[in-house]
Amino acid sequence: MTGTAERTWAHYTEPSRLDVQGLSTAYRREGSGPTVVYLHGPVLTRVWLPLCAALAEGHDVVAPEHPGFGDSVAPDVPLEFDDLLLHYDALLNALGIEDAHLVGHCLGGWLAAELAIWYPRRFRSLSLIVPSGLNVRPRIAPPRVDPFRLTPEELDAALLNGRADRYREYFDQEGFPEDVIRRFAESTAFAALAWHPRYDPKLGARLARVTTPTLVLGVALGYAERIADARHAVVPGADGEPSGHLVHLEQPQAVARLVAEHVAAAEGLS
Repeated sequence: MTGTAERTWAHYTEPSRLDVQGLSTAYRREGSGPTVVYLHGPVLTRVWLPLCAALAEGHDVVAPEHPGFGDSVAPDVPLEFDDLLLHYDALLNALGIEDAHLVGHCLGGWLAAELAIWYPRRFRSLSLIVPSGLNVRPRIAPPRVDPFRLTPEELDAALLNGRADRYREYFDQEGFPEDVIRRFAESTAFAALAWHPRYDPKLGARLARVTTPTLVLGVALGYAERIADARHAVVPGADGEPSGHLVHLEQPQAVARLVAEHVAAAEGLS
């Protein structure tokens, strides 16, 4: 999906495009070093995130946008989750990426974990930032947020613990009504993947198949407990505040440092 207005909003960078089995897929790529593939969540598209910029200082960072999200074209029939896995297998083949480090946030973390289950030989490490996909309620967590029951403003506030106004430049792009239309289209693509159920009932058992060195960031103990030898870390919020679901937006340098250390260990560099 693309807008018609001039693209002057904060943090926008022009994506490259690749035809993946008939779908025009947008991706951004910067840096050099070990290849890191970043998979986004249901928000924060059409920007080059500070986390990606920080990681690109020492890595070849590839940040694709899922079909129906950001600048990637939506398919005629919305993709289900297994379709998305096949899409990314084809995308990585098209980019010639066979040996990468996966980083994913929320929906992207769920997707990264599934890719590590089904294509384990592709990936050298796995970093999951507050991943969704499990039907496990964390022992320490605020009430679960249902993204499909909230307005965009309510969702942004929930994802950032009421601090969304500090980060409006990442959400406000073309203005009204284009931003509303874009968020609706992305929510529709998200719903095709995770409307019912809001999780994968088989994922919990399948995580035992993950052999890729794994870092789990945030309140996602269900993942850390099910992946052998997974490392778990919690990044504090800025100025002593509790970190939010978008911790990689609030604390990009801290998250990038942990991910870079994890990548270096998997590369045998530390």
